[in-house]
Amino acid sequence: MKLSNLTLACLLATSTLSASHFANAESDDFAFTGYARYGMHYANNGNDYVTADGQLAGNAAGRLGNETNGGEFQFSKGFEGPNGTKWDVVLMLENWWKMPGSLEKEDSNGDTFTDDVGNGDVFLKKFYAGASNVFASQPNAYVWAGRDFHQRPQEGLNDYFFMTHDGQGAGIKNLELGNVKLNVAFVAQTDGSSWTGTGDNGDYALTTKLHDIKLADNVDLSIFANYGLSSDDSAEADIKAYQVGTIFNFNGKKLSLRYTDNTDNSAFNKTEDLNTIYASFQGGMSLGDSTTLDYQLAYHNNDGANDAADDRTNYSAIVRPMHSWNDIHSTWLEAGYSLVDYDNADENAAWKVTLSQNIAIGKNSWDRPMLRFYATVGDADNKVAGDGSEIIGDTTRDTFAVGAMWEAWW
Repeated sequence: MKLSNLTLACLLATSTLSASHFANAESDDFAFTGYARYGMHYANNGNDYVTADGQLAGNAAGRLGNETNGGEFQFSKGFEGPNGTKWDVVLMLENWWKMPGSLEKEDSNGDTFTDDVGNGDVFLKKFYAGASNVFASQPNAYVWAGRDFHQRPQEGLNDYFFMTHDGQGAGIKNLELGNVKLNVAFVAQTDGSSWTGTGDNGDYALTTKLHDIKLADNVDLSIFANYGLSSDDSAEADIKAYQVGTIFNFNGKKLSLRYTDNTDNSAFNKTEDLNTIYASFQGGMSLGDSTTLDYQLAYHNNDGANDAADDRTNYSAIVRPMHSWNDIHSTWLEAGYSLVDYDNADENAAWKVTLSQNIAIGKNSWDRPMLRFYATVGDADNKVAGDGSEIIGDTTRDTFAVGAMWEAWW
């Protein structure tokens, strides 16, 4: 759903008035939360960002100084009924700048079209209601229905959602099964590109997550299992998709594993005979009282029935040492490398290094808000086109960019 400037202004004004009203009523629970990053990014030769074409694992060469602007702005209102049920109603709007090339999309018939929604538009991303303390035997179970971000485990340094099923539907979270918890939902992908529609587009997913599984002290496990299907009138009606995945959490270090059949990171989007394997290990370590190092290794293999474009493997590595000079100023250095190895063609590769001087609200690397002033250098050698064919001529793209950006979650 695309919102006009007048509609957006009315929404924000209403929310501001509501917040003022609710602040004077102790029984009401109103919150404004979100995530955003905005700033200036200047590159000297038009190669603004560093990427190996065809890479699969998100921003595989690293996201610091290599990501675009945008934000998600959420308003929520809580209620508690006289029957003891606890409710919330949540609204989120989003505004993101699209990476170059992201306007090219593929419909359910496999035909390519250009998304006519330009940068700077505001979309409705969440609008749902939910309740807990609904069942006497399951007071912590949360039942919801509507449009929501859904099952999107995210990795930090490459900004990759190794599963994602944002859409509209219904489900239950934190259903207690002994010492573990279960999430179950049935969701639909929204109609129209960029979430402009309000109906379903015919692609659906049954999602499950078993979590809070304690394997040992400081070691826990989450298990994901999903099934994707389409309505009978869809071009993909005969294709079913399957996903299984795990996240092992070793006291903050995470090993993520995923296998899929007829899909990649979303069971909504189905490609017959496509199989993928994804694995990543991410974590951090202390290098002293004021210095830490974050790192990630990722492997993403596509096997697409010998299709020249689908059959490829993305290897990536990212390291980010960070030093805090005091509880305000810090310096970060991020280095990343992404290699896309095609089964039936050559390789695409990219590397980048970013130096960032930061001003933050606290000393820890996750403290926000933060101001960043950065410089990025990198190089991409893309020898293979999007259709899997070899590129003739100069395939290198050098990048030098400087920028200033603020980032916050609240």
